[in-house]
Amino acid sequence: MYTITTRLSRGLTVSALAAAMAVAGCANMSETQSDSAKGAGIGALGGAILGGLTGGSKGATQGAVIGAGAGALGGYIWSTRMQEQKKAMEQATQGTGIGVSQTADNRLKLDVPADAGFATGRSAVNPTLARVLSQFATTLQSNQVTTVAIIGHTDSTGSDAVNNPLSFDRANATRDYLVSRGVSPARFTTDGRGSREPIADNGTAQGRAANRRVEIYVAEPAQTAAR
Repeated sequence: MYTITTRLSRGLTVSALAAAMAVAGCANMSETQSDSAKGAGIGALGGAILGGLTGGSKGATQGAVIGAGAGALGGYIWSTRMQEQKKAMEQATQGTGIGVSQTADNRLKLDVPADAGFATGRSAVNPTLARVLSQFATTLQSNQVTTVAIIGHTDSTGSDAVNNPLSFDRANATRDYLVSRGVSPARFTTDGRGSREPIADNGTAQGRAANRRVEIYVAEPAQTAAR
């Protein structure tokens, strides 16, 4: 069990989060239950701090309760189907350099380095990525309430006139391959960010390689899953 005490700038002391964080730390939870509980704890923390700053200790307590609810519900859920999809994609991407993770807002993320998916300056899906996407399409079909956002990025080499359309083209090529494997086009959104959102230093070859990427996000909306 965790007890969190936060001293605010007004000299107020808040101890409103023990219950929410205790739930997040309890044993014998499934991974899905634990993820939802952690969301409640994080939401409670933010709510308590904000409430304390604006309404004293009473505001902190109320903020913790509201924040816990928002953190547990969120915009997306991490269901058993999402967890199964993550495990399947971890197996499918072994040795490819493609990363698979769960984001803080309960989306499944595939991080595809350009070197693992596309030839330099090209947008055609290469055979390695094609194999992964074929398996990915199968997992998408097993959970058809999910939506998919695909975002392309480039390094800073070259001009925006080249990088911006290339990032779009790679995102769209990824979508088109999945559609060709039977996934409904209505489930996708695509975007290209060019070189505007680097995750590493473009001043090094290693950093530029990290920045050349396609990110795929799978989300299961909470309101859809509740129906």
